[in-house]
Amino acid sequence: MTSPLLELDHVTKRFGRVVIADDLSFAVGPGDLIGIVGPNGAGKTSLFGLISGDLAPGGGEVRFAGRAITRLDAAARCRLGIGRTYQVPRPFGDMTVFENLLVAAQQGGGLRRRASYAAAEEALERTGMTAQANVAAERLGLLQRKRLELARALASGPTLLLLDEVAGGLTDPEVAQLVEIVRGVNAQGTAVIWIEHVVRALTAAVSRLICLAGGTFVGDGDPATVLAAAAVRELFLGTEVSAALTGGSLEAEVPASDGERSRP
Repeated sequence: MTSPLLELDHVTKRFGRVVIADDLSFAVGPGDLIGIVGPNGAGKTSLFGLISGDLAPGGGEVRFAGRAITRLDAAARCRLGIGRTYQVPRPFGDMTVFENLLVAAQQGGGLRRRASYAAAEEALERTGMTAQANVAAERLGLLQRKRLELARALASGPTLLLLDEVAGGLTDPEVAQLVEIVRGVNAQGTAVIWIEHVVRALTAAVSRLICLAGGTFVGDGDPATVLAAAAVRELFLGTEVSAALTGGSLEAEVPASDGERSRP
């Protein structure tokens, strides 16, 4: 039996009276492609913080590749192979796309000059951004900024990639392009956990879906089964889930997060 790549073992986190992780336990295997949905304030992005090292848990343990990493910071976890994107891309605007990727490869992945150039070039190819390599990041449109955010995470050389609403704000064709990129990344062996409010983007890609609400998992399994569950339908008032199951629009199936609404 294959050992888990990532394990959360009874992880808890709260801010005052607000519980964002309530005794959470789950495992991710090498090469898994998992989607996470949930209403605003459910704790989805905070869960990523607990995995990536941006947040320290109040209790429990986080293990990666068989090693306890609970006390490691985000930089150390990135060097071990945990890469992530953020809801609102914040690249170095005065740097070119390629320079942004070099920073990610060298500082995030710990690669030296020749290896970092190779990693940056590969990230460009995998995300379809080769033509924009010498373009200043501040000149990119939304789709290209989303791709750059993904490319920066890939340039660090992750074995586990955390995607936080990379499809938000995009058109149906643009979302479809991103889905294909994510599928390709996963097909090459990188495990992916993808938080997304565009539910059909997830159902088009993932084999396992988790629903998080109030810091607790209320659904975990086959996407169709999870979306059909009464507890999940109640969380989304039935409308977004119904659209995902019946082939509705890719757009705005779950209300955009605060981070996405505040995008510059």
